[in-house]
Amino acid sequence: MDFAIPADLQAYLDELDAFIAAEIKPLEQQDDNIRFFDHRREYARTDFEGGGLPRHEWEELLKEATRRSDSAGHWRFSAPKRYGGKDGSNLWMAVIREHFARAGLGLHNDLQNEHSIVGNFPFVAMFDQWGTDEQKQEFILGGFERTRRVAFGLTEPDHGSDATHMETVAVRETRDGVDGWRIDGEKMWITGMHVATHCAMFARTAGKAGDASGITCFLVPNPTEGLKIEEWMWTFNMPTDHPRLSASPMSGCPTARSSAWRAAASRWRRASSTRTASAKRRASCGAALYCIDESVKYARERKPFGEELARNQAIQFPLVELATQAEMLRLLIFKTAWEMDNMPHEQIERTISDKVSMCNYWANRLVCEAADRAMQVHGGIGYSRHKPFEHIYRHHRRYRITEGSEEIQMRKVGAYLFGYLGPKRGMYS
Repeated sequence: MDFAIPADLQAYLDELDAFIAAEIKPLEQQDDNIRFFDHRREYARTDFEGGGLPRHEWEELLKEATRRSDSAGHWRFSAPKRYGGKDGSNLWMAVIREHFARAGLGLHNDLQNEHSIVGNFPFVAMFDQWGTDEQKQEFILGGFERTRRVAFGLTEPDHGSDATHMETVAVRETRDGVDGWRIDGEKMWITGMHVATHCAMFARTAGKAGDASGITCFLVPNPTEGLKIEEWMWTFNMPTDHPRLSASPMSGCPTARSSAWRAAASRWRRASSTRTASAKRRASCGAALYCIDESVKYARERKPFGEELARNQAIQFPLVELATQAEMLRLLIFKTAWEMDNMPHEQIERTISDKVSMCNYWANRLVCEAADRAMQVHGGIGYSRHKPFEHIYRHHRRYRITEGSEEIQMRKVGAYLFGYLGPKRGMYS
């Protein structure tokens, strides 16, 4: 067994660092763009008078960073080569994302909206594996060319973790001689709808509440008749691009007859496994390590009563525990990513989904604890917005709820541990 970072991966990290220094850091500094990352970041990013949405200047800056990265051959790293990517593996993505987050806030990798110069594209995997050839051309290549952007329409006001109990329904309908679908329901927390060209809207087309089968994903154009954004939900972490929307009714859309993902109605686990891969690439462990590193550095520099703050066990021991947990977590993340790279995509959900859940819930909890401890170690300045810890905490606190709350993640681990799901299923019966 070899736990060293492969030489070619380390070389690529060095190449990325050089690109950041040459292209991204200068962009971050020009035209006062640093306002999006220093103590002014929340106001600079947020149009408070415009519904709390991201300011146009902020999103344009992110686009420019990804344009430069794409030109340099980095942005599409995780995408298949046939779409201009490099077939980047889960392991490499996990290492890269940790490396970026450990470097702190910056245009190279922004925690708040998952922006990075090495992009994470869950929709590419979904379209590539289960979309039609026409959809692959339109939405994968169109996504990279920025002519298409898809929002993920799964959660509902009354159904979050219990997604298979969704109340949104779709029925076939003919209107003005055109065959299509009528979709009725409400969706919640549909990130990115202010710029989305389509909403990937999940609706029940057969079966009963709780069934994994009978759910179809429709690519609904935005805007379209009957699709209405009811309100923008203001959150702990601003700006917001998470609306509550209604769909009542929609039918006869230009793409209605070809909008459903192929076999989606009977392959709910496919969507789940793709989200699993996406969550696996999140930078929570790197952000936790950043908080620990900065706390250690500050504790060595700060000298209350003429002695280093780091001499106090009340400072040392909490950071020792966090550092120990972070080291164990990063090894589990890398191991799980490696396992994902060495099995068919559909097998992930059946065999190691519990390990992904372990990584997910513990990383999100750990980074919140690390950010909170960093505030405590730094004292008053740590609580201020002149340090990034409050921003890190507010961002990652949401991941203890969204995309499967930590309780749901723990429930998954429990189901695998006790043999209700996974490889041990039936062992104890």
